[in-house]
Amino acid sequence: MDLAALSLVALLVAIVMSCTSRLHVGFLAIALAWLLGVYGAGMSAGQVMSGFPTSLFLTLTGVTLLFSQAQANGTLDLVAHRAVGYCRGNVGVMPMMFFVLTFVLASIGPGNIASTALVAPMAMAVAGQVGVPAFLMAIMVGNGANAGSLSPIAPTGVIVNGIMANVGLAGHEWSTYVNNAVAHALVAFAAYLLFGGWRLLSRRHEGTLAVPTSGSSTEAIGVGSRFERPHLITLVVIAALIVGVVFLDVNVGLAAFAGAVLLSLLRVGDELEAVRIMPWRVIMMVCGVTVLISLLETTGGLDLFTRMLASMSTKETVTGVVAASTGFISIYSSTSGVVLPAMLPTVPGLVEQLGGGNALAIASSMNIGGHLVDVSPLSTLGALCMAAAAPGVDTRDLFNKLMAWGLSMTVVGGITCYLMFGLGR
Repeated sequence: MDLAALSLVALLVAIVMSCTSRLHVGFLAIALAWLLGVYGAGMSAGQVMSGFPTSLFLTLTGVTLLFSQAQANGTLDLVAHRAVGYCRGNVGVMPMMFFVLTFVLASIGPGNIASTALVAPMAMAVAGQVGVPAFLMAIMVGNGANAGSLSPIAPTGVIVNGIMANVGLAGHEWSTYVNNAVAHALVAFAAYLLFGGWRLLSRRHEGTLAVPTSGSSTEAIGVGSRFERPHLITLVVIAALIVGVVFLDVNVGLAAFAGAVLLSLLRVGDELEAVRIMPWRVIMMVCGVTVLISLLETTGGLDLFTRMLASMSTKETVTGVVAASTGFISIYSSTSGVVLPAMLPTVPGLVEQLGGGNALAIASSMNIGGHLVDVSPLSTLGALCMAAAAPGVDTRDLFNKLMAWGLSMTVVGGITCYLMFGLGR
């Protein structure tokens, strides 16, 4: 077996291990890259380590540090509580509001997992008290979070945009974000109508709602939800970051580091707590898999992988095929940590192998297909909603429904992307 095939086998081993074990796939990927690179390809250890994405690591660390501070000092919690109060008791509006809330939170920086962790306990508790089906609420929360996940200042958006820039697709950050947001909004609101959400619009809930905070306490909506000095300063810093990234073209990672330092200097952010709750496992997963992907580029394994994908599709069907295949793998493996770092580098080669095609449409199809399945109970988002289910909810029934939803999204994702991107044009 030649080096190209061996390196591709190493990637497949990493993906399978991420699906079937709790072993950290980023560390496994680095170990496999070392063994194949040094003892198979004759590379030096320094050449193997040069595949580590230093820029991506710093950007992810800066962004997650800033928003971990906002989470630790209660700013994001207060934003969520205030949003719930704005529904004014309309039961049918509440699932839609939670979609918008998780979308906004994910978009402004925390990302899909952190936003779901913040919102799911509140959303599922509210659903239990006002009579919204737990399955419907989980769909709205999970898809809202994923709709905002590819924001240029969110962790997954940073990962995806970095990979796309490396393969010649720089400058499409906002198109990538909007494509993903539109797809998730279409699917979520179609589900809202299909599963009877429209019937809830005529119902009202009178009185307060007792919902959990991000800590261990529970409070009524509207009580103790004032924004104090630390929260206001944090919101100003986040707003400044967004303005800088959107209008002044500042580097999001370095600007986030500056914002995090400013919060610490002003004593409104708990730096130690923020570092503790940062998603280090995901950060190292992405970076480790990127080292292995870099080796695949050197040995020709990536070209081999691209030819395999091209053999399953045509110029007309490629967007649907890659969305469905990416989604299927993502049911069992980390979308941002494993699947997209493995799939996105194949886009230029796919266009070449197929004799043409829209590279951005193919990349967006991978992004959308990989994320649409992430409300299954095997994913972090679905598991967070399951764990937050209100007392009295049949969790086995909820598990089965979310599992069926996740599996069906492989097909729905393929069809959605095929239709969204001009029937394969």
